[in-house]
Amino acid sequence: MLRVGLTGNIATGKSHVSMKFAEMGAHVIEADRIVHELLACRAETKNKILGAFGDGILSGDGLIDRKVLGKIVFRDYKKRLLLNSLVHPAVGEEIQRRISEMEKMFSGGIVIVEAALIVETGSEGNYHRLIVVSCDPALQVSRLMDRDNLPFEEAKARINSQMPIEEKLKFAHYTIDTSGTLRQTDRQVEYVYRDLLALETGTGASGK
Repeated sequence: MLRVGLTGNIATGKSHVSMKFAEMGAHVIEADRIVHELLACRAETKNKILGAFGDGILSGDGLIDRKVLGKIVFRDYKKRLLLNSLVHPAVGEEIQRRISEMEKMFSGGIVIVEAALIVETGSEGNYHRLIVVSCDPALQVSRLMDRDNLPFEEAKARINSQMPIEEKLKFAHYTIDTSGTLRQTDRQVEYVYRDLLALETGTGASGK
């Protein structure tokens, strides 16, 4: 099974791209969904975060409010590193467990792991290929403002808190630019998927 990482910064369109890959037949694992499950269902992870950040991050139903937690860590680099150290080892283990399960179930195919911090965590080497999604910076800010109902300055600060996309692009075997129409984005995904299929079946592939 061909293992492919899919990454990019906030509000660049990773979710749409991964959805399109899934529609075309790829097995998609979403790191963000795993985080949701860990915070909701795994007491060990939840308790570590509460121990570090306090009960003030809990919502009325006793779950961790990710928006509240997000505001804390996006404003404080050290707290962001702390949160990552508490969450991402468990996320990485779960991703590898799911990949192993898929490899037992399917004799071939493509598994795509959508995760924002592949390069930051140094896990790009876990994948045969890496796809980096990017878009026009002004469009990225606008998307984030609309999606999370944020003022311009806060949206810009969240984007600036992440690794520059230029650094991630250095690791890319493929890049997908979502600045255009959905159809233009989908065409890029279709091209990459055909290339990945050729690589998986051993008939050759382009890329880095």
